[in-house]
Amino acid sequence: MKLEHVVPWGRNLSEYKEMGLFRDTDKDKKILGCGDGPASVNSELTKLGVDIVSIDPVYRFSKAQIAKRVEETSDVIGEQLRKKQDDFVWKNIPNVDALINLRLSAMREFLDDYDLGKEEGRYQYQELPKLSFEDQAFDLVWSSHFLFLYSEHFDLEFHKKSVLEMLRVAKEVRIFPLLDLNNQISPHLQGVMRFLERNGYICKIEKSNYEFQKGANEMLRITSAANR
Repeated sequence: MKLEHVVPWGRNLSEYKEMGLFRDTDKDKKILGCGDGPASVNSELTKLGVDIVSIDPVYRFSKAQIAKRVEETSDVIGEQLRKKQDDFVWKNIPNVDALINLRLSAMREFLDDYDLGKEEGRYQYQELPKLSFEDQAFDLVWSSHFLFLYSEHFDLEFHKKSVLEMLRVAKEVRIFPLLDLNNQISPHLQGVMRFLERNGYICKIEKSNYEFQKGANEMLRITSAANR
């Protein structure tokens, strides 16, 4: 990964809750976030005493490098969003300016926590489809705005391998959203679900309270029959 290809975009704990990725009943679980990027969710949950590790390729870079990239890209993202406002649902977030402020606030909290989090092992430079953790090291693993969303960039085999690896290290997997970047159901979704069900996993699509990308209001929850 080259930093000039990274577009930092951080979400907060409230959004993870609305997506259904984190629930109040999860507070005693050991959690792994795959592709959390510059989100503030790790910092916020750590302050609440939740045991969480986040992995992302962007964690190979320093705080200063990520902060510089945030500064370089935030105005560009704002311009793009203004051109494509009709692709989004402006309900909980009223307008583009409010969205940019929300994202910058989450990324500032992430950056303030980043160096300490790296020392404590809460931010680790790893990426799917291969993780270093032992089998069933976590209770819950999630993917926010990575799997399925980038279906044009990552094929069905990548998705299968990634989800299997997530299930290797955790008892439960949650993925949000199920749409691709074109606001269409990911072409990989049904293939992944059929593959998992043939291998003894339980797949359930659940409605989410979160919808910003139009139609992106569903989460995939996966468990094994033994953990049902």
